[in-house]
Amino acid sequence: MRYYLIDEISKKDMEKINIFLTDHAVQSEMEGLFWVQIPESLLGPVQTIHRECQPYQFAVELGMDWLKAEFFIRSQGNLRCTCPAYCTHEQGEFILQYLDKMIQTLDIRT
Repeated sequence: MRYYLIDEISKKDMEKINIFLTDHAVQSEMEGLFWVQIPESLLGPVQTIHRECQPYQFAVELGMDWLKAEFFIRSQGNLRCTCPAYCTHEQGEFILQYLDKMIQTLDIRT
């Protein structure tokens, strides 16, 4: 799995990240796992026509002192379709910008 990892995060900052994701993402049934929706304007051609599989999202997982964002875009509606795939360049930029903005907003020093 390809992913973006930020580690060596303080406990205090991990708590801020958890609160931020609770407020701005969809919390999974698994503790520490969140889903962030990809904007429709960034969907690939197949994802755009697979309306029944939308929304599409990427996962952010929180550990004790790290966070990991996957570069695999999943369908919330259909796990067995051909449309889930590794992110496009534009989707990858969105993921990185989302995380950078979160870190900047929360004033986290990594």
